[in-house]
Amino acid sequence: NDIVCLHLPQFDAAGIAGRGRMLGKPTTLTYHCDLKLPFGPFSGLVNRVVDLANHVAGLSAHRVVAYTKDFASNSPYLIRFADKVEVIPPPVEMAQAPEEEIREFAQRHGLKGHRPVIGLAARLAAEKGVEVVLDALPRVLEVYPEARVLFAGQHEDVLGEEAYARRLAPLFERHRDRWLFLGVLTPQEMATFYPNLDMVLVPSLNSTESFGLVQVEAMLCGTPSIASDLPGVRQPVLQSGMGEVVPIGDSAALADAIIRITANKAEYLRPREEIAARWSIDATAAHYEDLFDRLLWELGERR
Repeated sequence: NDIVCLHLPQFDAAGIAGRGRMLGKPTTLTYHCDLKLPFGPFSGLVNRVVDLANHVAGLSAHRVVAYTKDFASNSPYLIRFADKVEVIPPPVEMAQAPEEEIREFAQRHGLKGHRPVIGLAARLAAEKGVEVVLDALPRVLEVYPEARVLFAGQHEDVLGEEAYARRLAPLFERHRDRWLFLGVLTPQEMATFYPNLDMVLVPSLNSTESFGLVQVEAMLCGTPSIASDLPGVRQPVLQSGMGEVVPIGDSAALADAIIRITANKAEYLRPREEIAARWSIDATAAHYEDLFDRLLWELGERR
């Protein structure tokens, strides 16, 4: 190989990056997010071991890639390697579903006459901030009594999140007529899910979320996003103008944003081509190819 390219968090990254450095191979790592397992003695040990492995990998790497300058400037991990950081936006693709499949999805899930249709695409995990949405619902329902929430993703038997699920169970029961769990959807099903939403929510609570790719997927389908004011997570909205950013964990602000977007959705829409160009696979590949070429030249010159 000419290049060693790692993606963190990754338990064995330290050994691989170290061998890349020893063999004189240009070594890069892309830091996707922090790892913060649920509280507990074993989880705490795993977090410390992975943090150490990530640190050693960062010392060995020639470059460290982040999705956004925003996240890189606020991540305790990335700040350690600020002189090595390169910002390369993530690639996002989303197929366009035929109109008849989009209508069929709406019919299958009984969405006719319900507005707004609010979407989440995530695991049912504590860091995702699902309780913030549940706490915001009563205020939304005062203005829009027919609002519905669609949750796409694993919601049962999520490893390490059993206590979280039990804690939220009474709230799900309270809103059982308005909250629909869809389970894990295929990519084609996601292409019919997003167009049926008035907005997608990313109410994450910490840096285990560094961007929120689902925001861009939704935007490619003409659906705005409401994101937590977290480093990196706020960037799809700020860069595109297609949505709103709300304070972390603030259910009242989230409810107000849902109401505003529902009333003025057209103001938040942008052309699909504009979104696709900003986060395209071709653009991301070109960034990485440029980085690899520069590293090969630099190390070749040093030798």
